Amino acid sequence: MLVPGGLLTAPASAAPAADYSLAGDTYAGAQIAAHEGVHGGPDLARADVDQTLGHDVSGHTGAVDWTAASGSGARFAYVKATEGTGFVNPQFGGQYDGAHAAGIIRGAYHFARPDVSGGAEQAEYFIAHGGAWRGDGKTLPGALDIEYNPYGDACYGKSPADMTNWIADFTRTYLAKEGRSALIYTSTTWWKRCTGNTNRFGDTDPLWLARYAPQIGELPAGWDKQSIWQFSRTGGLPGDQNYYNGPFNRVQALASGPSAAA
Repeated sequence: MLVPGGLLTAPASAAPAADYSLAGDTYAGAQIAAHEGVHGGPDLARADVDQTLGHDVSGHTGAVDWTAASGSGARFAYVKATEGTGFVNPQFGGQYDGAHAAGIIRGAYHFARPDVSGGAEQAEYFIAHGGAWRGDGKTLPGALDIEYNPYGDACYGKSPADMTNWIADFTRTYLAKEGRSALIYTSTTWWKRCTGNTNRFGDTDPLWLARYAPQIGELPAGWDKQSIWQFSRTGGLPGDQNYYNGPFNRVQALASGPSAAA
């Protein structure tokens, strides 16, 4: 490149490509368990009758026998669709459509990568690759999985204010495009550390909380209840185990739309 004075300089190097080397094995809660540990789980034999069992899966899970999962009590499922703006779960179609074929209400989730692109851009990528909501009564609104960074700094190098704004950009874009509020999947400890425990989303976005312990414990600021509790990453059933905080008709209401879920 010729610059004033006739000097030649090397062209500016391109920005390094985002690292997705771990994306195939990155799924909801993997980093939470690694950072916060597993401290038991609820007594399933004494589970509240007003809790509805569900699962979440990713490419890491592989092929899922959804008929068997339904027979074991699963009524809803979330499937990882995307990560950042450069990874689509190669198992997504089979997992997502397989849940539907087995009569399980399903939704998609996005693993957030605030280090590689903006929240709005990632929401659009998610919607374009499986995260769109369908008003068919069988599709849950999309979920944003925001947790510890598997590649480095837990908060992706962002301040609490910048992280809060990133999440707001994602959720605002999803709502504008799909007419539904996205769920936010996180842990209380990560939320406190990386957003400063903001209470900004409690009135708009349902909470999907990860905590591997006998009780739900403290909730992030802004929420007075969780919609979903991911309580276990084990148990012999496909993927992780979750309880929807209510009977099955509440899951149906969340899938059906704002008027039914209000």
